[in-house]
Amino acid sequence: MLSSLFGSGFVPQRVICQGCKHVLYEGPELKPPDEILQQHEGKCPQCSKKLSLLPIDVEVKPIR
Repeated sequence: MLSSLFGSGFVPQRVICQGCKHVLYEGPELKPPDEILQQHEGKCPQCSKKLSLLPIDVEVKPIR
């Protein structure tokens, strides 16, 4: 398991709503944006903001 290899805080992918910062997906498996969008029926479950397939902000951080 990846978390045991890299420590308990290792999360390869985290997708957050731009409107309310609700975590839409967080996990060790990389998921395509369209799959996450379908999972939430195209809107944020917290604030109902329409979700987009185009990422607004992407951060890539090295594993330490």
